Amino acid sequence: MRNDKALLIVPADVEAEVITCNEGLSFWGGVDPDTGMVIDTHHDLHGQSLVGKIVLMPTSRGSCSGSGVLLQLALNTLAPAALIFREDEEVLTLGALIAARMFDRTVGVARLAPADYDALSVQNSASLHGTELKAGNLSVELHKISQDDLELSPTDAAKLANGPGHPVTHAMDVICAMAASQGAKRLIDVTRGHIDGCIYAHDANLIFAETMADMGAEVAIPTTINAISVDRENWTDQNLPPDFGQAASRLADAYVRMGARPTFTCAPYLADDAPRLGEDIGWSESNAVIFANSVLGARTAKHPDYLDLFIALTGRAPETGVYLTKNRRPGIVIDVDLPECYDDALWPLLGWVAGRLSPDRVPLLAWLRSAAPSRDDLRAMCAAFGTTSAAPMLHVAGVTPEADLNPAADAKHATITKGDLAKAWDELNTGPATVDLVALGSPHFSLEETRQFAALMSGGTTHPETSVIITLGRDILSQARVEGLTDDLKAAGVELFPDLCWCSIVEPVFPRKAKTLMTNSGKYAHYAPGLSGRNVRFGSLADCATAAQSGCAPIARPKWLQ
Repeated sequence: MRNDKALLIVPADVEAEVITCNEGLSFWGGVDPDTGMVIDTHHDLHGQSLVGKIVLMPTSRGSCSGSGVLLQLALNTLAPAALIFREDEEVLTLGALIAARMFDRTVGVARLAPADYDALSVQNSASLHGTELKAGNLSVELHKISQDDLELSPTDAAKLANGPGHPVTHAMDVICAMAASQGAKRLIDVTRGHIDGCIYAHDANLIFAETMADMGAEVAIPTTINAISVDRENWTDQNLPPDFGQAASRLADAYVRMGARPTFTCAPYLADDAPRLGEDIGWSESNAVIFANSVLGARTAKHPDYLDLFIALTGRAPETGVYLTKNRRPGIVIDVDLPECYDDALWPLLGWVAGRLSPDRVPLLAWLRSAAPSRDDLRAMCAAFGTTSAAPMLHVAGVTPEADLNPAADAKHATITKGDLAKAWDELNTGPATVDLVALGSPHFSLEETRQFAALMSGGTTHPETSVIITLGRDILSQARVEGLTDDLKAAGVELFPDLCWCSIVEPVFPRKAKTLMTNSGKYAHYAPGLSGRNVRFGSLADCATAAQSGCAPIARPKWLQ
């Protein structure tokens, strides 16, 4: 969704070099929080530094955790001087708001109309002073957002009047700033929350959470917690560095102190009480948001880390984005030239390619009904889609509940061919054939996936030089244990870890000796090179089982892509 008004969202006084991203960038998995270097191997700015620069990008993409990375960069004085967007953007904007309002570390944020954005993108340097942005002959007057841009209810006003040290007032102040930046007119009630900023990937998440908990913050709606960085009950037996384990536990405990349920899963939609069609919720974590919107038909923006807590504290969210039916309409129709035969690797490949074709708009994927995708197929597609697109949902014609919404008047058209899928397979498969680690559960494994992999491993054992790890939620692990699946998998040499996930796993739980990993997750295949520094092979679940037992991945494309 585009807003042609020039907005000043976070004021700054800067003069710096301009660097332009041709496409959106996920700071989580895409930017090193300790150096400010771009580490996303698939991005055009890979290897470049963003430190102290005025960074232009159409909008961000990928993980909701990018806000935490930006806060960490700001706390380390390694952040960009300013961020300039062309489209609506939430994740990095929120990180900059928190940095400025809670920690007095300023990263300027503005949004420009397309013509001014394009004019700025060809400049070598620019300055931002007050409400004026200047570069060469370009001069743009920016509208500074404020609470006056919103129609607040008496209850909202009362929450803002508690005083500057009150956690609810602080939360409402930031929610209002985000709402104004997005062009919202008011706030709405949401029924439940999901916290994403609980991964101890850097100090910023812990500093933020303990600051809020020490202020006496308490959630006002039922709230679940995303996967964390350790197996909460067993990390002391896993040779993790005590400092890391204790910090990760403190981070999880801070959210539990604030009243969130210790679910510790990135797949909250697998619970028995999943959100319903049309229910307004306040979730974070990109795969969860996209699945909730797309497959369940619930409604939530892709709320950035930290805003998810503020929404949980107040039960209020900006009425904007896909909370509004008009913004759930497809902005691009993508015809899929479905191969005659295929395996489950099709779905993450489709999501990854569809995200590239629709980086800033909701797509409708057509001609997939005959494939009858399962819930896990759709989960895999949604998770991979979130790595390459900023859109918080997708539609599948004849499959997802709102796929009959009429496309927008200016909707584009595109086609995904077998050749496109083959190219994506090549891009996600960069490692050698020898596999040291099979990494499963990004997002967390479902019970059905656990059953499938146990069947694939039946009668076999893992290769002596290959580790096999499944990450999954506590509830799914308990159900798998009752069915005897955990005993079967452990007998085959497979390790199962609750609570943590692949985006947060660290050594030595992540095997130090592993140089090449294999996964069936398009999401992890995308992020793993930057997050883990390892080579990656991608394939179907059956391919992963074969690699687990042989120590080798298929080096050629699967037959259905040849």
